[in-house]
Amino acid sequence: MKQKFFKIDSKIQAAADEAMKQIQPHFAEIDEITEYNQLKMLSAFIENGVSESMFAESTGYGYGDRGRETIDKVAASVFKTEDALLRHNFTCGTHTLAVALYGMLRPGDLMLCVTGTPYDTIHSVIGIDGKGDGSLADFGVKYEQVELKDGKPDLDAIEKAVKEKSPKLVYIQRSRGYSLRPSLSCEEIGEIVKVVKANSDADVMVDNCYGEFTQTIEPSEVGADVIAGSLIKNAGGGIARTGGYIAGRADLIEKISYRMTTPGLGREVGATLGMSRELFMGFFNAPHVVGEALKTAVFTAALFERFGFGTTPTSEDKRYDIVQSVMLENEENLISFCQGMQKGAPVDSFVVPEPWDMPGYDSQVIMAAGAFTGGASIELSADAPLREPYAAWMQGGLNFHSAKMGVMLAAQEMGLGG
Repeated sequence: MKQKFFKIDSKIQAAADEAMKQIQPHFAEIDEITEYNQLKMLSAFIENGVSESMFAESTGYGYGDRGRETIDKVAASVFKTEDALLRHNFTCGTHTLAVALYGMLRPGDLMLCVTGTPYDTIHSVIGIDGKGDGSLADFGVKYEQVELKDGKPDLDAIEKAVKEKSPKLVYIQRSRGYSLRPSLSCEEIGEIVKVVKANSDADVMVDNCYGEFTQTIEPSEVGADVIAGSLIKNAGGGIARTGGYIAGRADLIEKISYRMTTPGLGREVGATLGMSRELFMGFFNAPHVVGEALKTAVFTAALFERFGFGTTPTSEDKRYDIVQSVMLENEENLISFCQGMQKGAPVDSFVVPEPWDMPGYDSQVIMAAGAFTGGASIELSADAPLREPYAAWMQGGLNFHSAKMGVMLAAQEMGLGG
C-alpha cells in the first residue's frame, strides 16, 4: 500500500522500493536479535519480581525506594553483571561515563584508551584538551592512548602498552563517535580484554553508548569489568526522559556509587521523584526500539548507496551500534540532509537546523532532532561537525515506518530526485 501523506519524488520512491527489496534478509536477522534481547529483558523483569508498587514516587533522601533498588537488579540481570546502577540522576552519557571514571581512578593512576582518541565531549573530563577545570588530569590522573591500526584496535600495540605502562584502567569506546572507523563487536572487545588481562591487572571499562542490544551479548559478557551508557540513547527505549546506567563488578560499582552521591551514602540515597515508571518502561522497551533503529540505519545505507554516496557501515555490513554514516561530500549536501530529515520529525518539523558552536566540540555542528525528549538520539536524528569528510552521523528511529520517511525527505531536500 502506497502512502498518500507525503509528496515524494518518483525517483526517490523507486530507489527506496528497490532498497527495501535488497535489505529484507538483513531485517530478518535484526528481528532475530531483537526477539532474543526482548525475551532476555522480559525474563529479567519476571526474575526480579517487578510490580506496579515499585513505580511509586520517593522524595528527599529516597531511603528504601524499592523501585530504585529493583531496577538496578534488573539492569544487572540483563547485562549479566554482579551489580548495576540505573538512575535518572545521570544527566547524559558523558556525565555517566565521567562518574564511572572518577569512581574508579585515583591520583597517580593511568587511564589508557586503546581505541584511539575518544569522543569529543569526554576530552574535558579527561583533561586532554587543556580546558577541563576539575578534569581527571587536575586530580593527578594520567592519560595515554593507543592509536588504531587501519581503523581497528591494534592488539600488538595494546599488549606492549599494558605491559610497559601498567595502567589502572583500560578504556574502550565501542561506537565510532565523529570518526569513520568501524564500531566494535563484543567479540572484538573480548579480544582486547584477553590481551589486557593476560598482561596487566587493569580494569577494563567500555563506553557502550549506541551499542546496547545490537547483538545478543554485551561487552560485560566478554570480560569487561564495567560498561556504561545513556538512557536517552539505546537503553532508555525512547521513553526514559533522562538518565544513564553503569553495570559491572560489584566492588567497582560500589566505588562508583560513592562518586554518584557521596562516600558513605552511595546507592542508598536518591529520590526517584516519579521517574521510576518511565525508567522501567523505557528499559523494557529498549530492545525493540534498537531493532527499529537498526532497520532505519540499514535502509539509509541502501538508499544513499543507490545515489552514489559512500556509507559506513554499508548496507551489507554487520552492525554493532545504531549509528549510520553517510559521506555527503560537501557542506551544502550535509546541511540539506539534516534540514530534510528535520522535515520528517514528529516534533518541530517546521524548524530549520543551522550550524552552531555547540559546547564540547571544536567545529560548528549541525543537528536535526525533532524529538519528544531533547537530545534523545534513539529518536531519529542526524548530526555532524562541519568539517571534512562532511559525513552525516544518523541514528535512531522510534519506529521504522516513520523514520524511513524522514530519511527519504532528507534525500529529497538534497535534490536527489532530479
